[in-house]
Amino acid sequence: MRRQDLEAMDFEELWLLHEELTKILAEKITAEKRELEKRLAQLNQPEQVGGPESGAAEMGLNQPPRRKYPKVVPKYFNPLKPTETWSGRGKQPRWLVAALQSGHTLEEFRIHENGGASNQNAGGQEH
Repeated sequence: MRRQDLEAMDFEELWLLHEELTKILAEKITAEKRELEKRLAQLNQPEQVGGPESGAAEMGLNQPPRRKYPKVVPKYFNPLKPTETWSGRGKQPRWLVAALQSGHTLEEFRIHENGGASNQNAGGQEH
C-alpha cells in the first residue's frame, strides 16, 4: 500500500485499518512468544545422555565435573561455645578475632589430634 493511498483514505477507513493491523500484530506477537517459550523449554530440559546435540555442548558448557575435595577438619574451637569451630582457612571468625585482640594466642584454641581440647581450654576461659 502506497503512502498516497493512505493519505487519500478518510479517518474512518484509517481507523479500521489501524484496528486490523493491531489485531494481526497481536496474533503474530503471541505466536512468536509461544515459539520462543517452546525453544526456551527445550534448552532448559536436563541434559540428555551423550550426543553433541545436547544444549550444554552447543553453548560451550561442556566442562569436566568439579573435583570433590576432602572435608576440612576443624583445628580451632570457641571455648564458650564448643560447637563453633574454625578450620584455619579463610577469614577468622568473630569470636576468634575478639579473643586474639584481648591477648589470647591462637594456640589456646587449638583442637588436639586426640579429639579433645587442651587442659587450658577445658578450664572455662572467658573468651
